Amino acid sequence: YGLIDLDRCRRVLERDSSIRFLVPVHLYGHALDLNQLLEIKRRFEIGVIEDACQAIGASSGEIPVGSVGDASALSFYPTKNLGALGDAGAIVTDAPEVDAMSRTLRDYGQSAKYQHSVLGLNSRLDELHAALLNTALLPRLAHWTERRRAIAQSYVERIDNRAVRVLGAPKGSKSVWHLFPVLVAAEARKHFLAHMDAAAIGAAIHYPEAISRQSALSSVAFECSDPLTQTERFCQTEVTLPNHPHMADADVDRVVDAVNRWKEP
Repeated sequence: YGLIDLDRCRRVLERDSSIRFLVPVHLYGHALDLNQLLEIKRRFEIGVIEDACQAIGASSGEIPVGSVGDASALSFYPTKNLGALGDAGAIVTDAPEVDAMSRTLRDYGQSAKYQHSVLGLNSRLDELHAALLNTALLPRLAHWTERRRAIAQSYVERIDNRAVRVLGAPKGSKSVWHLFPVLVAAEARKHFLAHMDAAAIGAAIHYPEAISRQSALSSVAFECSDPLTQTERFCQTEVTLPNHPHMADADVDRVVDAVNRWKEP
């Protein structure tokens, strides 16, 4: 499903006690197994920062994403499930010390007016974005989420092409389907994308290169404790189909038809 393997995380932590933080990502709008994540957090006494930027409103069973970590990140980038007019985001936490430091870091490192206690950032959500999110967009999020789920379910039930692997949602995840990924053979992906483009359907790749291969990390000392086999597979074979709450049923039909008509070269 493209998510971090928590069983492998456990095995890595068992053999390396120097690791003190885990940053799991609820990718594509899917929720990780939060009972398992909580067990890892408690057993190894590590800090957990949940990346829930693509998964606002998702849950694992009855546990909402963002409720297990010491802090959790949300994104309100315009294309996210809850998007502002421009770039925006939030941190949620129930730890007073994390809350205090987050407020300091976002405001030039100020712990009080004109008192800069640490090197900080200018990362404040302005009042216009906050008002828009709170009064105009947040009340619609539940409806938009249900529409995303309905579109995803339609894809799962109706796409019937042996050359296209439809993943669905992980067991136990009440996903919010920020993206709808499918897998096609690496050597056929360009052909599939060209087919969808010819049908005037915007398919895309999320994501073409693993973080570990990004040039920004070329001078950073780090190591991958295990081979990133699944990561590399997704980078080579993943394609995202359109899933947006403003898609009409006819739009969904066009996507399903185009996928089902494609023939692997």
